Amino acid sequence: QVQLVESGGGLVQTGGSLTLSCEASGSLFVINTMAWYRQTPGKQRELVASLTRTGATNYVDSVKGRFTISRDNAKNTVYLRMNSLKPEDTAVYYCNIKGWRGVAVASPKYDYWGQGTQVTVSS
Repeated sequence: QVQLVESGGGLVQTGGSLTLSCEASGSLFVINTMAWYRQTPGKQRELVASLTRTGATNYVDSVKGRFTISRDNAKNTVYLRMNSLKPEDTAVYYCNIKGWRGVAVASPKYDYWGQGTQVTVSS
């Protein structure tokens, strides 16, 4: 059984900072991509940032230069450092991991989500 536990959300003023954490546990074998998504009511969930095990990163344009994704492979944990927060960053943030159960890339794949953590930026 795989479990993702998120923490670090909360209420912050415009211009403030927060760091989100997501720790994965269970039968993970190889975690390839760790990512953060966010969702607001009535909108689709959007990718905020992703980081592969080889170090490749991807950010949505609206957070470039303000957010930084990182991971600690020894702890199976992904972080999202959010600086210069804006009211439009207000959302529920979800972590996501993708990988495979085995040594070979052709092994069965998995895709798991965290429970979500609320980030609210006040103006």
